[in-house]
Amino acid sequence: MSERPPAAVLCLASASPRRRELLASIDVTVEVRPVDIDETPRHEESPGDYVLRLAREKATAGGRLSILPTLGSDTAVVCDGRILGKPAGRDEAADMLRLLSGRAHEVLTAVAVTGPEGLLDACVTTRVFMRDISAAEMAAYWATGEPADKAGGYAIQGLAAIFVERIEGSHSAVVGLPLFETAQLLVRQGVPLWNGAF
Repeated sequence: MSERPPAAVLCLASASPRRRELLASIDVTVEVRPVDIDETPRHEESPGDYVLRLAREKATAGGRLSILPTLGSDTAVVCDGRILGKPAGRDEAADMLRLLSGRAHEVLTAVAVTGPEGLLDACVTTRVFMRDISAAEMAAYWATGEPADKAGGYAIQGLAAIFVERIEGSHSAVVGLPLFETAQLLVRQGVPLWNGAF
């Protein structure tokens, strides 16, 4: 007789497989309920305010679809004060990598969790230092298909790891969810970690 999978303890208001995998890494079983919100930055909105607003809106919208505590998150790659979204095509992806090549940039990730304690949130900033990236490497990287749906046009947990010299801050936040801060918010909302171990 096969064992039943563990019941979901959290609603994830995102279709991101990376966020689902990060939560699974701390044994948090989720039900996935993606939400569709307008992600256009507002006039003169700072990158930090932008990602926090989107995380809160996702958590709130997802919370209307589930009786479970609900997590929303958003990540922005920021260079020279400019938010770099997902590239529209090869040329834009190359422009982004040229901007990031040989220098540092910031990755801001916000997480918000609705539950018995209301709406709790946190925002984490990580500095990422890239080595110089050649035009041939940019073209080869685009051809892999990896950068097409990634903010800033790269995935630190994927093939682009070879471009990253070092980071200052949270690696998991750059992937898509700051696990240290997320775990603190989940505990405050009564969500069990480690498959209910605490």
